[in-house]
Amino acid sequence: MIKSLIYIFAFAVSIAAAFAEPKHGFAVLGNLKYPADFRHFDYANPAAPKGGSIIFMGLGTFDSINPFILKGKKAMGSDPFRLPFTVKESFFLIPFESLMKPAADEPDSFYGLVAETVDIAEDRLGVTFKLRPEARFHDGTSITAADVIFSYNILKEKGHPSFRLYLKDVEGVSTPTPGTVHYQFRRGAEVRDLPRIVASLPILSKSYFDNHDFEKTTFDPPLGSGPYKISKVDPGRSLTYSRVKNHWAKDLPIYKGRFNFDKLQWIYFRDFDVSLEALFAGKLDFREEYTSRAWASQYNAPALEDGRLIKEELTDGSPATLQAYMINTRLEKFSDPRTRQALDLAFDFEWTNKNLFYNAYTRTESIFQNTDLAAKGMPGEADLALLEPYRAELPVEVFGPAFKAPRTDGTGNPRQNLRQARKLLSAAGWILKNGKLQNKNGKPFTIEMLSYDGRSERVNAPYIRNLSRLGIDAKFRLVDSSQYQSRLQAFDFDLTTLALSGSITPGSGLRNLLHSDAAKTTGSLNLPGIASPAVDALIDKVSAAETRQELVIAASALDRVVMAGHYLIPQWHFGKHRIAYWDKFGRPAQKPDFARGVWDLWWIDSKKAAALAAKRN
Repeated sequence: MIKSLIYIFAFAVSIAAAFAEPKHGFAVLGNLKYPADFRHFDYANPAAPKGGSIIFMGLGTFDSINPFILKGKKAMGSDPFRLPFTVKESFFLIPFESLMKPAADEPDSFYGLVAETVDIAEDRLGVTFKLRPEARFHDGTSITAADVIFSYNILKEKGHPSFRLYLKDVEGVSTPTPGTVHYQFRRGAEVRDLPRIVASLPILSKSYFDNHDFEKTTFDPPLGSGPYKISKVDPGRSLTYSRVKNHWAKDLPIYKGRFNFDKLQWIYFRDFDVSLEALFAGKLDFREEYTSRAWASQYNAPALEDGRLIKEELTDGSPATLQAYMINTRLEKFSDPRTRQALDLAFDFEWTNKNLFYNAYTRTESIFQNTDLAAKGMPGEADLALLEPYRAELPVEVFGPAFKAPRTDGTGNPRQNLRQARKLLSAAGWILKNGKLQNKNGKPFTIEMLSYDGRSERVNAPYIRNLSRLGIDAKFRLVDSSQYQSRLQAFDFDLTTLALSGSITPGSGLRNLLHSDAAKTTGSLNLPGIASPAVDALIDKVSAAETRQELVIAASALDRVVMAGHYLIPQWHFGKHRIAYWDKFGRPAQKPDFARGVWDLWWIDSKKAAALAAKRN
């Protein structure tokens, strides 16, 4: 009897010790900036007025507003898998709340939303959330533990295939006590990143989807719980969100001073130039410019000259966007890394930057560009300790200096680089016959450069000319945005350009981008088809890092392997947001480091709006 009581007491003590005291938030690495009694984020203005609207640009078209499944051309900002899963500024979650939300002035901190508190096990094999009883869906029904459990299960079983990649190490979810939700993680998994993954999952209404087909593309807005809900859909043309004026979370510290516009609207254009004219005509309120030529030469409307329309560059503390030509290594013609390196040598960035981009860009040389995670110089002892077990499978370049992109003199005649490329192609087995490359079976070397954006043809044309000098028959193929998305989801392409936002604290999201499981998963972002045991193992090391130093070492080792494998041809980056907007907005004095903070932090300044209206009249 005594022995039994001792055992029960010891078991109770071990359970109590397994969890720390519940907290208002957590940091993936380091400490939280904001204490439990904080009143609002430093970058939000709690006195910001509510009202008015803001109109943004959408590009292409859409045939569904269901963001959770693979099918359909997603509406603007509603495709969570073009960006890392917990990105700071994703329109994807506007209508749908999650257990916690990140702060945009911290690299990896999360604060309670639907969850009032979070309790992470000391061994990180589990996390428990206590739900707020006041949390509500838009129809007034409570957000319950059953809804959270339902959301996890249906997203993992029937959602976009990438959900399965993110959630593969989550064993299950349960309700240990009323109003709480517990996620259990697989023992042996790299679990550091899993609390933020499950904390960021959108919460869906079980009762709503009991009566609606989850797997169907639709224009009927699903029941949500966020600060905005979809109020109007003009299929393929526009999408309007309306502010929920009595939103249940409006007075929470993380929402104070935010979501100030009554309406957010995206109007779709099939052409960037047409959207620029729409801005000048006052049909758009805000536009971000992605083309250096347009920024330098096309913003010349009278409204800019008299100050009614403002042109500005916002600093961005986030990692540089990873923009690159993605090479589909699933295809035999791209299977040899020497072939892929030759393709890199044929790309003349210096000429392109000088003649097409007004020297606005810097060449990208890392998957973690502009962060402390990028590989530099020779690998150190700590890097080598992670790389040595895979030396036999890795290129010798991994163990030398960090990747440097090939340089040219900018004249448009990169003879030395092309000479080196010819040697690599010959070593890879390509045969030059009558000025054309062919494989040993006589099949010519052809490349289709796939795009949905006609503006990219001027960038690809000089690259195609250099490829033709190598004997490669390369062609630019322009398709509509829906076909483009379908082909990428099915990995039906040779070469394409993709731009992806990064995270300053990467983790499990790298699975969707680089892991061998993602190479076989329809709809993943692993477009190059990277399938390397070394890469897989290093992703686990990145995800398991418990200190910033450990993360830097693991990420830099991963960077060396990916870049030395020539799976992609890095393009360029620009460390700012180029924006233009009509002078009718107010905004906080302090911009958050890791977000633009436009749709959720700006507001209508009544005096500016009245002055603008008077000038227009």
